[in-house]
Amino acid sequence: MEIRPTTDGDLDVFVDTVHSAFGRFPETPVEGGGLWWSALETDRCVLAVTADGRPVGTAGAYSFELTLPGETLVPAAGVTAVGVLPSHRRQGVLSAMMRHQLGELRARGEFLSVLLASEAPIYGRYGYGPATYTTRLTVPRHRAALAVPRARGGDRAPADGSDGGSIEVLRRAECGEILEEVYDRYRRAQPGALSRPHRWWALRAGQPPISPAPRHVAVHRDADGVPDGYASYSLDAGTLTVDETVAGDDAAFTALARFALGHDLVSQVVFKHVPPGHPLRWRFADFRAGEVSGDTDWLWVRLLDVPRALTARGWFADGELVLDVEDPFLGEHARHLLTVRDGRAECVPTDRAPDLSLDVRDLGSVYLGGTAPSTLVRAGHVQAHRPGAAALADTLFRSDRTPHCLHWF
Repeated sequence: MEIRPTTDGDLDVFVDTVHSAFGRFPETPVEGGGLWWSALETDRCVLAVTADGRPVGTAGAYSFELTLPGETLVPAAGVTAVGVLPSHRRQGVLSAMMRHQLGELRARGEFLSVLLASEAPIYGRYGYGPATYTTRLTVPRHRAALAVPRARGGDRAPADGSDGGSIEVLRRAECGEILEEVYDRYRRAQPGALSRPHRWWALRAGQPPISPAPRHVAVHRDADGVPDGYASYSLDAGTLTVDETVAGDDAAFTALARFALGHDLVSQVVFKHVPPGHPLRWRFADFRAGEVSGDTDWLWVRLLDVPRALTARGWFADGELVLDVEDPFLGEHARHLLTVRDGRAECVPTDRAPDLSLDVRDLGSVYLGGTAPSTLVRAGHVQAHRPGAAALADTLFRSDRTPHCLHWF
């Protein structure tokens, strides 16, 4: 078996192979684009082929920017289109592609890799850990009344719940540039968010609101008329489903939620991809109005260079930790002294006794601040070697905001 890079001429073979791996057929092209694979970067894809040249596996990567805690933007490879034909599974094809791909990413100088896992048990073996999470909120219309905020002074909203802005309903085709601009401002401040390169929007490659699927879009503008949020939605059989809500602040998010909840001919509203712990549930006069479901992992993170990754993100407390990190898939092991001062970190080799021992997948899970190290200690995945080590790690690795990723790839 050979793992070889693809060229533009291999695109059809690559697409057919990955679809066959999942037992599916490629969709029929539609007017205006919209094929998810149209944004594939063929110079970052590989094919696994047998000795007689038959393709049996695929793996690819996109070139993204990932927002880290502290609003730091760094390059990240978005692993995608990973599949092996059913006839060749459990024969080492996937492991060979993953090992090849990680080597290629390092050769490019990249230190972070991310993916969305089709099956949770698979990618931990290759060093990826779940790092952001998302939920679904379903609200019956008859219980959807929003309470007036109780806070006094400061940023308290007017008694009618308005925020001084406005909402305009547009068709998806009418507001592409607005969506692209609003999303880009949002993702630069949101830990865990990925960039959406312009070519994705131009090719309409992905899921709504990027894709050409028919959608209405509620665009929120601030008091000065500047677009600062949107909600992409569809209505079917009395259920209004919001694909994603992007907002520059909580006031814009609430205004968009109020719009969706007040839509005519709706029996319930479903908000997809709500960050865990989002304040929207607390906005309801009836706290039980919002039913949380679909609580699941989303973005998985893998560190390819631990010191570079730890020194790239922002930090919000001072302290020192000795991390003993094992990378079983790549056969690597190292001990690092992490020292954080005034929001920046230094990470150097050390022979000091470790405070925490952990797998690289666990370091990926805690990296963005969405998973507390103490949770993994209690789960038996991370070992704390002294009292207080887990609590200190919780303090150090926390983020300024709950990490969240909306982008599908």
